[in-house]
Amino acid sequence: MSDTAAAPIARTALTFPGPRRTTDGWETTARHATGGLRLADLGPLVKLTVRGPVDGSVRAALGTSFGHTTRPRGGPLAGALVVGSGPGEWLVLGAPGTGGELLAGVRSILADSGGFASVVDVTHGRALVRMTGGAAPLLLSKVCAIDLADRVVPDGSAFRSSVARVVTDVVRDDVEGTRSYLLHCERSSGQYLADSLVDAGIEYGIEVGA
Repeated sequence: MSDTAAAPIARTALTFPGPRRTTDGWETTARHATGGLRLADLGPLVKLTVRGPVDGSVRAALGTSFGHTTRPRGGPLAGALVVGSGPGEWLVLGAPGTGGELLAGVRSILADSGGFASVVDVTHGRALVRMTGGAAPLLLSKVCAIDLADRVVPDGSAFRSSVARVVTDVVRDDVEGTRSYLLHCERSSGQYLADSLVDAGIEYGIEVGA
């Protein structure tokens, strides 16, 4: 018997039929999507929630306000996506395995700002998927009542609404000019939300996978 204990495996909220793989300590689907409309499980991304005053130093430190997003190019948050997910609420997304570093970075800039805010790592407690493709807004219009036209929800915007009857943070985050949305909800609702999106996307040829 080996004396070396196996490394713990973290599992996202989503399970899809087919092969699995382990990356950065997370088990996710190994399916590969190549179609025009794709749904990917981004559960392994680091997810931090920040709560503080609606206006003032916290908003300035994080670089964005309610309904908008930013990707800092330098400093402690370089490479992260910062989302103004609600009045006085922010979501910070980072690469898998960077939780400690990103948490320290957020706390550092908030301390420097002089504002009071709480920061919580909710990586394991939330579900996150990315839906990419030209038909993405058509699919979402079937399960969400928000007008997704460019003039209402341009790239870089965010809102919270009911999606397939699940309270969901929706972030438009286009990928190389292609429509793409991040959908973020409580872990317990993640599988239902993903299954609902897949069901609504059958007519558009949706595929699940990285």
